[in-house]
Amino acid sequence: MNDAIAEYRRGVLYFDAGDPIEAAKILSTVLDEEPGNAEVRLWLARAYFASAQLNRAETHLRALVDRDPSDHYACHLLGRTLERQNRPKDALPFLRLAAAMSAVPDYATAVERVEGKV
Repeated sequence: MNDAIAEYRRGVLYFDAGDPIEAAKILSTVLDEEPGNAEVRLWLARAYFASAQLNRAETHLRALVDRDPSDHYACHLLGRTLERQNRPKDALPFLRLAAAMSAVPDYATAVERVEGKV
């Protein structure tokens, strides 16, 4: 368990240092050890998103949203991932849901931007 925690922290440090590819490698190993850990899965999804591994990001974000539909950040990031895959019709419901749950300015901006593409 302590090794997993240390590796998790190392993965987050790589992400924060601007190396999402290395962060994803580390965090995927941690997730293998703790598959039910939503926080690790979210950081891994963020690393995949930041490194343009969008199919992988989508897979993990869908798992997070299925587990907790009230996670506005996971909904937003899933919407952004779908938008980056040029799937605005798929993205819009998740972006709208995130914006309805939380008044984060970026959420509203994303909704407006994607509505213009549909």
